[in-house]
Amino acid sequence: MKKISLLIACFFVHMLLMAQEGREDQDESEVEDKNFASFELGSGLNFSFNEGNYQFNIGGFIQPSYKYNQFKNADADNTFNSKRTFLIFKGIAVKEKVSFLVQTDYSRNEPLMDAWVAYHPSESFTITLGQKQTFANNKEMTFREDKLQFTDRSFLSRSLSDTGREFGLFVESKFQFGKQFGISPMIALTSGDGRNSFGTDSRDSDLGGLKIGGRLDFYPLGYFTKGNEDYSADLMHEESLKFVIGAAASKNSGVSNSNGEGHGDFFLYDLDGNFNLPDYTQVYIDILLKYKGFSFLGELANASADGIGIVYVNDAASTILAPQQISEYLYLGDSYNFQLGYVTKKGLSFDFRMETLRSEFENYVPSLLPNSDSYTFGLTKYFKNNNLKMQASITSVNFEDISNQTIGEFLI
Repeated sequence: MKKISLLIACFFVHMLLMAQEGREDQDESEVEDKNFASFELGSGLNFSFNEGNYQFNIGGFIQPSYKYNQFKNADADNTFNSKRTFLIFKGIAVKEKVSFLVQTDYSRNEPLMDAWVAYHPSESFTITLGQKQTFANNKEMTFREDKLQFTDRSFLSRSLSDTGREFGLFVESKFQFGKQFGISPMIALTSGDGRNSFGTDSRDSDLGGLKIGGRLDFYPLGYFTKGNEDYSADLMHEESLKFVIGAAASKNSGVSNSNGEGHGDFFLYDLDGNFNLPDYTQVYIDILLKYKGFSFLGELANASADGIGIVYVNDAASTILAPQQISEYLYLGDSYNFQLGYVTKKGLSFDFRMETLRSEFENYVPSLLPNSDSYTFGLTKYFKNNNLKMQASITSVNFEDISNQTIGEFLI
């Protein structure tokens, strides 16, 4: 991470120096047209140098929130905090076809979220190296935290992912055939340990093997309006029906975290006392549909483990892991998420979400993935698209083996 951060810092300074040299060669009229600094709510502080060839942005967002949480027959918890506090630096060198992004969340103990450099050989092809929000998860997990349809991500997303960030190499492409049909294949090769994957110091080493993942999206009726693809809600009111059907999958070799976005949270051993970590596979199928303010998001997910064989829970190899016990270490099973919403032209959104989680071992109570059904009602007021918004939601969770839960949240 330190090497990546240093590389980005040097890149930033280099482009500033080049931009300054370019400015000295321009006459005043041209400078006024293409070299500027400006601020606008939603787009942050923008700089353009050297006739627009070097562009930089400083932005971010903050989400003050109130949360109510109560299990049946128990006292309620009330929480006030800053749910997310993002600071974002990004830029692009147009002629060099290079861009970068550094994104932090200071509401977390480890704030670094994204730090990457990308090369764009063409408009339809991008190669990225660094820590990035992966596309190999479900569709909702590809949307940034300030662009969510509800106050929080679904239980499907929160169970099978953490932040969705991983360190590695990402290749994305997008092609159009004819006037409408589009296809977007993507592939990623990452460390398999999530963000900050190489640990906090030299003693906290990377574990397991690599993770390979990918996504394939189809747009039968054409791509969404520019900017509207960043949300699950239809903020721009698509004039004609648009939808994307996608499938994503990943195989993580040797995981030691409940959903493969960390390392060192648990260890399993072979007969000789060496690490024998399981492989973790996730598969997603999803569809996102938008038309004149209406939106529908449907997601199906399956998580499974393999490559275990005979495994012991201690390095002395005295206690064998029973087959169903692996679900105490990993989120395993099937999950379904369905979201329906409508945004009025004045920016008022009414949303409903229904979810089902089913553990791979249904009658095994200690499973991390609980057997549950949940229902969420959301109300959002958007100001100037998504640049300022107020959101409220109420969720009822019906667990199979424990008491029911009610969650209410309001954020700005």
